[in-house]
Amino acid sequence: MNLRDLVYGLYARRVEGRLDHAQVPKHIGVILDGNRRWAKASGGTPEQGHKAGADKIQELLGWCAETDVEVVTLWMLSTDNLNRPEDQLLPLLGIIEDAVRALAADGRWRVHHVGTLDLLPARTQSVLKEAEQATLDNTGILVNVAVGYGGRQEIADAVRSLLLEHAERGTSFEELAEIVDIDHIAEHLYTRGQPDPDLVIRTSGEQRLSGFMLWQSAHSEYYFCEVHWPAFRKVDFLRALRDYAARHRRFGN
Repeated sequence: MNLRDLVYGLYARRVEGRLDHAQVPKHIGVILDGNRRWAKASGGTPEQGHKAGADKIQELLGWCAETDVEVVTLWMLSTDNLNRPEDQLLPLLGIIEDAVRALAADGRWRVHHVGTLDLLPARTQSVLKEAEQATLDNTGILVNVAVGYGGRQEIADAVRSLLLEHAERGTSFEELAEIVDIDHIAEHLYTRGQPDPDLVIRTSGEQRLSGFMLWQSAHSEYYFCEVHWPAFRKVDFLRALRDYAARHRRFGN
């Protein structure tokens, strides 16, 4: 261990020691950004960057388990990403599939897909379905894997699901217009039944949501971290929690 690692370790323990677990967010959303930029800066390929980013996920979940986080949503592939050239998209999908299999094989996490399955290749769909089914009885952190996910698409899907449900019941448009409210739509989101994210973390210095959990993040706190996702450290995570705990959440009051 060199001096830098020693100092980093001491600082991380100091931050962790001062963390109030009663103030830890129960649901954290993470925009895993910067894999390709990290690879470019390191002299590697985009595929190596995505692989390094996938390997970081288990570390993050371990830190979350240590600090009593209950739900983690990982944005791994957006609907916009599906428009990438095939020679970029196929390797990325393979890395995501391997990462999801690893999450299921770990034995601690409950895996849940959020996104539009129909937009994904059949093999990716199968991996996501099998991971979710295999981890149903696990009692650890609920891990939402956002693959083929877009915030606008989610809201459109929720409204479509709501309309179809009431069409089957024979509800008229006039009757539906009278009763529909926020809760009705929320019941049809990909994350229905889950708490909304308390904290959304985005790595790589970009300060925008890019459509991530548009509905659910209405009252979320945001933390933008300069480091690229593969280089994200435990101390960066702890700083995000410390920053969150120091904020006074007013929820519009």
